[in-house]
Amino acid sequence: MTRPHPAVAALVGNPRPGSRTLGAATALARTLAGHLGTGADPAVVDLAAHAPGLHAQPRPADVDAALATVAGADVLVVATPVYKASFTGLLKSFLDLYGPDALAGVVAVPLVVSATPAHTLVGEVHLRPVLVELGATVPTRTLSVLDADLADLGPAVARWWERAERPLRRALGAPGASEAPTPASPTASQATRQATPAPAVVR
Repeated sequence: MTRPHPAVAALVGNPRPGSRTLGAATALARTLAGHLGTGADPAVVDLAAHAPGLHAQPRPADVDAALATVAGADVLVVATPVYKASFTGLLKSFLDLYGPDALAGVVAVPLVVSATPAHTLVGEVHLRPVLVELGATVPTRTLSVLDADLADLGPAVARWWERAERPLRRALGAPGASEAPTPASPTASQATRQATPAPAVVR
């Protein structure tokens, strides 16, 4: 099913109010909204504002509203700083409030902020499995950024988008998802180049 104007939201798991993770998540969500042609600003759920109520009984109305906002998104940026080589306990506590498949229909984009390149796989190893367990679709690789990238996030997002655009659009059924150039008959020189194996690329 095509969703021409997907709702974009950001979920931020940094326990510090006004964090740089919040800024990065908001910037990425706005970029995605622009690329996908949404007509509204992304909704942002900053868990730092909801932390006191996550374990309260009965559950506060603002936490229920945050849960509904996240589950109702078509595209959800899930952002966390690295904490003890994983994502934050605050984000885990929030996600634990959902039942099985509660995020079915949500296309999730993990965003991980770390101080060192040694933690660039935190999103893939720890966060992705939890999102998938809750029913979300995670069609792209995690956008992993370093603290040093946060002053100018644009280049890192642009590099990530080059690889993420097609799988993200396909997951959404968005226009352009299945577009591919029609192959033309190769010239002799093109045929020669195509027959020559490309060098392996180490990433």
